[in-house]
Amino acid sequence: QVQLVESGGGLVQAGGSLRLSCAGSGRTFSSYDMGWLRQAPGKEREFVAAISWSGGNTYYSDSVKGRFTISRDNFKNAVYLQMNSLKPEDTAVYYCARLMGVWGTSRPSDFGSWGQGTQVTVSS
Repeated sequence: QVQLVESGGGLVQAGGSLRLSCAGSGRTFSSYDMGWLRQAPGKEREFVAAISWSGGNTYYSDSVKGRFTISRDNFKNAVYLQMNSLKPEDTAVYYCARLMGVWGTSRPSDFGSWGQGTQVTVSS
């Protein structure tokens, strides 16, 4: 069971950038496909981005495509989410999680080993 800890959240103005980090434990971290998901107040958790175990493949939700970039460093057991051109609607708690389901899925129930989350607030 991998343990995940997110960091890097904060308050930023619309149009700004933030980089989230997710630190994973265990020697098998590099063998896992990973993802970022988010949950805004009063809304259901939603998929943001995913990256394959090697880092060679990624996919994104339509709402963040072209603005966010997911990456990883397996030597550091870390996954990152670079967020640019942030919008107020990006405000949410962002979670790092292991992709347990089929590659290409966007269902939050297909992700597991959730971290505690990091708050991102984008002011207008």
